[in-house]
Order: sequence, then C-alpha cells, then structure tokens
Amino acid sequence: MNRKIVFFALATVLLATVSSAVAQQAKSVPKIGYLSRDLHPADSRAPVARNLEAFRQGLRELGYVEGKNIIVEYRYSDGRNERMPALAEELVRFKVDIIVADSYSAARDANKVSTTIPIVTTSGADPIATGLAASLARPGGNVTGLTNLTPQLLEKRLELLKEVVPTRHIPH
Repeated sequence: MNRKIVFFALATVLLATVSSAVAQQAKSVPKIGYLSRDLHPADSRAPVARNLEAFRQGLRELGYVEGKNIIVEYRYSDGRNERMPALAEELVRFKVDIIVADSYSAARDANKVSTTIPIVTTSGADPIATGLAASLARPGGNVTGLTNLTPQLLEKRLELLKEVVPTRHIPH
C-alpha cells in the first residue's frame, strides 16, 4: 500500500477530528487510539511496523509530538483476535478522539464498541461486504479509510487505465 495514501487519509481525518476537538476543548490535548492485531513492536518476533512508522512520521510532519501536543494510546492484540474487543473498549474508556485501526478486524471490533468515535482503517477487506460502509460514495457511519479489495475499485481502475493509456496499434 502506498505510504503517502495512508498518510494522507490519516492526516485528513485526524485534522478534521482534532480541529473540531480543539475548538470544543481549548486546553485538551487530542488523543488518538491505535488498535493493532500485530505483536507489540518491542517483541523481538514482531515484523517491521512500516505503517506504524509512516503514521508516526506523518504526525511529526504535521507538527504533532507524542506526549507534548498529542497523546497516542497503543493497543496490540499480539495476534490474538479474541483480545481485540477488550482493547477497543479500553480505547473508548480512555476517551480517544479517533481510533486508527491497522486491519479490518480491528476496525470491526472498534466499531462494535463505538458508533460515534471516528475510526480510520489503514487496510482491510471490502468495507461494503463486511458491513463497515454502506457504499464507497456514501459510506455512512463512523468508519473511513483505505482498501484495495473492492470490485467497484477494479472497474474504476480499468476506466482510468483506458484514459491514461490510449489504444495503440501494436506492430507484430
């Protein structure tokens, strides 16, 4: 997945949410919940967390410093999906302003415990087939994010390809 697209989507939702939260609570530090199915990065068995580093870099580029002008609460299920609902509930109790979910399962579990906190998923299954979105044009609800696994996107990609690469006569 293109890191710039992930960064852009997260930054857009974060800015909208944080701006609204800051306007309502001038002295409150915005809180982000990060919900992951992965192993905790400190675990030596954990893979390189590229999306996590892109997320942190994006925050820095926007002027956010963890612990100074933004709080990020990290929750990792360590590959145990049965832990996700409890971790999502912890983030809701912590009163985060937004939840960043690194997978469809994390977004689904977060959405089960809150239909008001904005949830951004950085990857995952077809959001329409999984019930996280009503449609791509009008997703509804509180979940947004990225996916490349929908049939509707395949059609759109083909349309764009036809526009970008005109039909040519290819010599034999």
